[in-house]
Amino acid sequence: MFKAKILLIGPSESGKTVLANFLSDTVETVGGEYCPTQGVRILEFESQNEGSGDKSSTCEVELWDCAGDFKFESCWPALMKDSNGVVIVFNPDMPRHLTEVETWYSMFISSQGLQDSQCLLMAHHKPGSGVDNGRPNLASHLNRLPLSHSNLEEDPEDVRQGFRRTMTQHISRLCKGYLTKKESDECCIW
Repeated sequence: MFKAKILLIGPSESGKTVLANFLSDTVETVGGEYCPTQGVRILEFESQNEGSGDKSSTCEVELWDCAGDFKFESCWPALMKDSNGVVIVFNPDMPRHLTEVETWYSMFISSQGLQDSQCLLMAHHKPGSGVDNGRPNLASHLNRLPLSHSNLEEDPEDVRQGFRRTMTQHISRLCKGYLTKKESDECCIW
């Protein structure tokens, strides 16, 4: 069984923990009082290849919910080790988040030699905010990255399916690069 390590990174108060809990089916409800993540939380779960009823096409997923506070920066190299993908979560309604996305991209993607195809931008809209599904005003080089909007209040299942589709495409490309045909066929997750 293939194991995928996906990092959820981004500014503080962007909704990473809420998304991690939701995507991993860790909690029944969404929301609650804000409590900043200290360091990292690792959520492990199995995910089946979307559209497949075959149990052998499951993947073990490690979803690393990383703190958005720069005081944990010294831990980031250890978090990045052996990661298969990075999701940069930000709140498009907060102007400082739009500028911080570039820093997160530089620290976790550029400096580590990861490919853009291993990165997903997720514009997370908090409950009660107006949802604008357009492309936020980000640095020009970030416009080539896939962007997904999430609003767990409006259509939570659409968020889950969109995330799984995007990551399936990435993991599939990654697997085909270095696994045998049998392993590659089994690793296409979500």
